[in-house]
Amino acid sequence: MKTAIVHEWLTQLTGSEKVVENIYRLYPSPLYVLVKDPNSIKGTIFEHMEIHTSFIQKLPGARTKYRNYLFLFPLAVEQFDLRDYDLILSSSHAVAKGVLTTHEQLHITYCHTPIRYAWDLYFEYLESSNLEKGIKGWLARWVLHNIRKFDVISSSRPDFYIANSNYVRKRIKKIYGRDAIVIYPPVEVEKFHISRKKEDYYLVVSRLVPYKKVDLVVRAFQHLPDKKLIVIGEGPQLKKVKRLAGKNVEFLGYQNFKNLSEYMSKAKALIHPQVEDFGIVPVEAMASGTPVIAYSRGGASETVIDRKTGVLFHEQTPEEIVSAIHRFETMEFDPEELKRYSTKFSSERFRREFKSFVDRKIQEFFG
Repeated sequence: MKTAIVHEWLTQLTGSEKVVENIYRLYPSPLYVLVKDPNSIKGTIFEHMEIHTSFIQKLPGARTKYRNYLFLFPLAVEQFDLRDYDLILSSSHAVAKGVLTTHEQLHITYCHTPIRYAWDLYFEYLESSNLEKGIKGWLARWVLHNIRKFDVISSSRPDFYIANSNYVRKRIKKIYGRDAIVIYPPVEVEKFHISRKKEDYYLVVSRLVPYKKVDLVVRAFQHLPDKKLIVIGEGPQLKKVKRLAGKNVEFLGYQNFKNLSEYMSKAKALIHPQVEDFGIVPVEAMASGTPVIAYSRGGASETVIDRKTGVLFHEQTPEEIVSAIHRFETMEFDPEELKRYSTKFSSERFRREFKSFVDRKIQEFFG
């Protein structure tokens, strides 16, 4: 049986690329992406894959500024000629699920999310990008309007949906009217270690963009001058967030994996204030024996168990975060128990569940 894997782009290696990597390990196949950056995949499993790119790859600046060509994504993904394949496995957070297939081909999509900046984060995206007014604003609205139309039309193309969380499963049902099963994404929990001694600081690990709400955590620590916060990550909001910070907040920027895992294992707790479709970082923290203080919506509500693996708070405000920290400091957590719990989200578990589902659908579809 000939198989193809479809993904949006290979320009940086994040959680969705880990899904693709694990799918490839199960079903070694050619990979189709809109655009790739050869520098980003050097030294990885992707460097040795057979990779096909779209016409966007040849457009000016596409390797780094591919989002400028958002309006071309639907056209580009429909140009992939997949007629020679029996099984199509797409990893989709934008348009990958929109590839064209026939009734004789089985298409299963792993849906990370319906396009967030076209649906849930539409108005927030326009606001944070200063696109609320003017010609550029109306052009952005027109592009996203057409993306939404394509997204709904193409939602009928996969035969089966896999969601990366129950939160996303509900959004798939709401936006696409499709049912999905949930298979949590792979987290490399085995790469994280428990520190022998915790240090006296709280930790945020995040890109500094508006929806991550790091500013709320920094503002919370204005009211906690005797407590230390370390922020790891970069992004366009760095200067804004720094201006809010007191002397008890330290910004470390980007950190390599070795340093990141060390900070994560020694932290008193990870603070996770945003809504994520799944959220890999909280699971990585628990794999490091570190509890999580998290907002109780999105994927964190499925990975963090209140009072057992961390503390959940229910409003995205500095005051709620302060209250959650105070509650956290009255509790005790067992690092070994947190580590054991994190294996529920391991890569091995993902491959087992994914293969079981796909092989069953192959048998049902092809007989």
